[in-house]
Amino acid sequence: MFVSDFRKEFYEVVHSQRVLLFVASDVDALCACKILQALFQCDHVQYTLVPVSGWQELETAFLEHKEQIKLLIKQDDDLEVPAYEDIFRDEEEDEEHLGNDSDGSEPSEKRTRLEEEIVERTMRRRQRREWEARRRDILFDYEQYEYHGTSSAMVMFELAWMLSKDLNDMLWWAIVGLTDQWVQDKITQMKYVTDVGVLQRHVSRHNHRNEDEENTLSVDCTRISFEYDLRLALYQHWSLHDSLCNTSYTAARFKLWSVHGQKRLQEFLADMGLPLKQVKQKFQAMDISLKENLREMIEESANKFGMKDMRVQTFSIHFGFKHKFLASDVVFATMSLMESPEKDGSGTDHFIQALDSLSRSNLDKLYHGLELAKKQLRATQQTIASCLCTNLVISQGPFLYCSLMEGTPDVMLFSRPASLSLLSKHLLKSFVCSTKNRRCKLLPLVMAAPLSVEHGTVTVVGIPPETDSSDRKNFFGRAFEKAAESTSSRMLHNHFDLSVIELKAEDRSKFLDALISLLS
Repeated sequence: MFVSDFRKEFYEVVHSQRVLLFVASDVDALCACKILQALFQCDHVQYTLVPVSGWQELETAFLEHKEQIKLLIKQDDDLEVPAYEDIFRDEEEDEEHLGNDSDGSEPSEKRTRLEEEIVERTMRRRQRREWEARRRDILFDYEQYEYHGTSSAMVMFELAWMLSKDLNDMLWWAIVGLTDQWVQDKITQMKYVTDVGVLQRHVSRHNHRNEDEENTLSVDCTRISFEYDLRLALYQHWSLHDSLCNTSYTAARFKLWSVHGQKRLQEFLADMGLPLKQVKQKFQAMDISLKENLREMIEESANKFGMKDMRVQTFSIHFGFKHKFLASDVVFATMSLMESPEKDGSGTDHFIQALDSLSRSNLDKLYHGLELAKKQLRATQQTIASCLCTNLVISQGPFLYCSLMEGTPDVMLFSRPASLSLLSKHLLKSFVCSTKNRRCKLLPLVMAAPLSVEHGTVTVVGIPPETDSSDRKNFFGRAFEKAAESTSSRMLHNHFDLSVIELKAEDRSKFLDALISLLS
């Protein structure tokens, strides 16, 4: 069912019911959930929240609650979608129509009308062929590729805005949801910039204050601001040196896995004129005089070293005067809490912890998430360095392939889908920067990591090519399906992201052979 009026056809239908809310293990989904929770609280809507990490959990949860579920279906007649017959008439009907009209007419009139009918029928045939060709293209694109649209959190915020119930907290969750898409390369840069522009207008509306006494902000208020900030992960909660070393963008451009790359980093810091003592201590402890012009200094030196996109459009939030976070900081922290390798809780516990970290009343959980995120980013860059230095990334013809072996340091951190996907994307960026083979620069990447030694399974993820013109469309979902089907490989397509699968380790070689022949 297509929903054209989100307020009328969705919210007004469910807000008088008890709602069952299924939420995926995804930062954008968590943010959308927080906005819906706030709306439900405003309207006293009863709801049950069920976290689901994949199709199996969704099916199980649905079966558990199916007795209480009432499906609200809108009739297709109301959709005002024209039927095929309303657009094109059959040729037989045209010929019959022509035959009936030709009786009893004068020869000249008959000939003129016949010519007009022939022209009209030819035009209709052409339009029909064009319509069918366009339909085939749309269906092929829809069925063969996987891609992401507007952030779910943004959609929920637009709903809150239409209901005149949008709050600053909801706006921040929408910003984090969009930033999650950007951090994980799910959308194009153009889409990101466009959506940032939409949210920027809401930020101006919600956070505009005059500098008079009546409108001064209280100490414990929430303030959101738009800014061009550095493309460095967690740098305000880390040291500048650690952030430079563990951010995918800078690590790939400097090639920090090599001795030459480390020298280039030292040259970069020297060009900025920053003492190593200052760079290696916590950002908060750096001299204020250095921090004042730090962004401009880094951007100027980055341009000299070929890094033209060192600053990006983003948003930050202040909780009072002490706590400041960039949207990307919250994305990394929430993602790390959700995919935490800690065994002191279940997947549901990690989900609840991640959900709670998005509330300003739980800043201790957010700070804990930041520490986990630092470990994750360090492990990611160490694993990338190991893969590149030991030549684990190999060309299989139509794609690149890399497999993490059991026993690799921190390998369990990458058994979860989002963590492995992020590692794969960062590895592909680094490989493209390091290789001199032009053909390999245009290839997609397939990566595998151990999932369960006990069950003998691996997680496999497919990443589209890393190019400036990339539209972020991923074709691996259908390709994995066909390769497994043709070889009878034991595969589980459980994750909502179709380019992530679970595969029996024993079937890996025949699965890859089928994938190579399929994509060649």
